[in-house]
Amino acid sequence: MSHSFRLRIYYEDTDCGGVVYYANYLRYFERARTEFLESRGVGLKGLMEAGIFFVVTEVSVKYLAPGRYGDFLLIESVIDHCGPASITFGHRVLREGTGETLVEATVRLGCVGQDMKPLRLRQDIREALKEAA
Repeated sequence: MSHSFRLRIYYEDTDCGGVVYYANYLRYFERARTEFLESRGVGLKGLMEAGIFFVVTEVSVKYLAPGRYGDFLLIESVIDHCGPASITFGHRVLREGTGETLVEATVRLGCVGQDMKPLRLRQDIREALKEAA
């Protein structure tokens, strides 16, 4: 089950040629994952207050075509794998209107406590994400 997040590319997102700066896609993936988790009842604010955090442990990105100033993009997110203490997301960025794939990425998150040591995912989180995997 995938989740789509829509965003508009502003001037601040681009380089001097009007092309999305490559590192900004990492920010877009973060937003998309947050929306994905929240849509399934996994509230990050509550987890943070409980001393549970998600940290990025691995990223792989393929840039296929440039996003440009003024574009509307759709970030599609899916869960590729949910392990005992990690979640791996697949992301795909599409140009709205044409459906052209601009970027594909895989992002692995680790679940950690305040001490930054690995924590097993709570059962309620695993249940909320199992349906989406």
